[in-house]
Amino acid sequence: MANTYKFTGVTIATTDTTNLLTAGTAETIILKSIIVSAKGSYTPTVTLSVTDDSASATYVIADTVAMTANDSEQILTQPQVLEGGDILKIASSTSDSLDIGMSYLVLTRT
Repeated sequence: MANTYKFTGVTIATTDTTNLLTAGTAETIILKSIIVSAKGSYTPTVTLSVTDDSASATYVIADTVAMTANDSEQILTQPQVLEGGDILKIASSTSDSLDIGMSYLVLTRT
């Protein structure tokens, strides 16, 4: 089993729910940190959810988190596990630009 530490940055500018990260079929991902930065004078709210592939259901893990203008928020404060096929998603109340930074560990089964 290979272990790989990763960082991924994403910029969104939409109110549509956006896929941030999908675990491959032979992967388990342990999310360590998710930081969201509001890059303007607006004050959006964000909702973080996970689609659980094995349960065919989506669960909210951070609901309507209020952001401060020109500031960053640590959205994920405890580790979250994504199993093969699970999808991490985010939705914003504004179409203004948000930067999202994610640190995580990928465990790959060989």
